[in-house]
Amino acid sequence: MENVLRPLAVIGGSLVLTVIVAWLLDVLLRRADARHRETPLWGLLRRCRIPFQLVMFLSLLGWSYRQAKLWEDHEKGITQVLTLALIGSAAWLLVRVATAAVESTYSRFAAAHPDPARVRRVRTQVTLVQRVVTATVATVAVAAMLLTFPAMRAIGTSMLASAGILGIVAGIAAQSTLGNLFAGLQIAVGDTVRIGDTVVVEGEWGTVEEITLTFLVVRTWDERRITMPVSYFTGKPFENWSRGGSEITGTVFLYLDHRAPIALMREQLQDILTSCPEWDGRASGLVVTDTTEHTIQVRILLTAKDASDIWTLRCTVRERMIAWLCEHHPYALPRIATGSAAERPGGS
Repeated sequence: MENVLRPLAVIGGSLVLTVIVAWLLDVLLRRADARHRETPLWGLLRRCRIPFQLVMFLSLLGWSYRQAKLWEDHEKGITQVLTLALIGSAAWLLVRVATAAVESTYSRFAAAHPDPARVRRVRTQVTLVQRVVTATVATVAVAAMLLTFPAMRAIGTSMLASAGILGIVAGIAAQSTLGNLFAGLQIAVGDTVRIGDTVVVEGEWGTVEEITLTFLVVRTWDERRITMPVSYFTGKPFENWSRGGSEITGTVFLYLDHRAPIALMREQLQDILTSCPEWDGRASGLVVTDTTEHTIQVRILLTAKDASDIWTLRCTVRERMIAWLCEHHPYALPRIATGSAAERPGGS
């Protein structure tokens, strides 16, 4: 009977004590969150309940198990399993706490700074920092798990002697991966591209949707995703339409007859822009930029708050201006002469 009651008492006592402490901690976090709404850290820390309970339960179970001296014949194996589980749960808890701290910092910064460019920059940096912390914690946790095995400790001692050679070989083999890793850190520090930026890469226009330590995802206007190595953005030129601000200037080109009413077109352009919500009112203009033997080139200048609005505005202005010319000034549209050439005066 004792062989049954003692294990139940050890496991049950550890479980009950874990539930009580976790409940008290959750109550304290809820009260702190209610008192300090401006600080989201307390609410975010409540997401750490499960890994915290697991760490506490495994710690209590390991201590009470050794004190009660249960299953002494299997003590080494049980201790090994509990140690591995404790290391894994502790790493999980540390990642959750770090994530809560990073998200809290970003939320407070975003609420205090209305500039979207600075917010996107900080968001990109904290995301990469969070990934670095997660990768570091996971690597250390796996290494700690392996070192709990006596055979691995012996192998590790011999591996230290050849660490230099292995490091050189691994560096050569993983040259591309390491290059992308350092490029990701360079993007985070140098602020060359951020999450939410509008970019043009390889002739494709899209928005940066995700940045990791090794790759970057661009969402195009037609909802496709282009995955590119981050080293591309540190080694090749690309267009960043959001750098320094999201405002953007666009142009519309029209090819018209030489008799086109330029002055009336300027007045019509202002009427069109006034009725377009995409125009931000910063600048506009209409000038003749070139002429050929058949047509003139008219350039219309437009401004909008972002790349999406400038695209819609350009299409709207182009469509409505051509419709206005067709209805009121059809002579301004370009034509190709198909009649017979007039004879030269005075004969051949």
